[in-house]
Amino acid sequence: MSDERPTILFVCVHNAGRSQMAAGLTRRRAGDRAVVRSAGSDPAETVNPAAVDAMAEVGVDMGDAVPALLETDSVAEADVIVTMGCGDACPVFPGKRYEDWELPDPAGRPLAEVREIRDEIGRRVEALLASLGIE
Repeated sequence: MSDERPTILFVCVHNAGRSQMAAGLTRRRAGDRAVVRSAGSDPAETVNPAAVDAMAEVGVDMGDAVPALLETDSVAEADVIVTMGCGDACPVFPGKRYEDWELPDPAGRPLAEVREIRDEIGRRVEALLASLGIE
């Protein structure tokens, strides 16, 4: 790993829902024990308001989050790349750990469904951090 802390990159198409929620939950859980980034292969203008609301319910403020474009350098610098529906748009580098989380896109879904997606992301984040020795 690049330094003492692993760098985790969460990627989805629009960087407006799943990857933003995963990054927020990981930052809260890992604190300064991991470097956390998120990006999208085709970023939206803004973060999904339902995702912001769902995260606020669990104490994670995403009000200032802004979708970011996936850059090759971000992938090169990451130790773990978690993709969520970005398909072949994510560059692949040898020696990196890749995980693909099949999760529904929260775009256009009611808050109750976004909460379910958030909770599933939370469970996967816990497992990911445990596998990295961050508990």
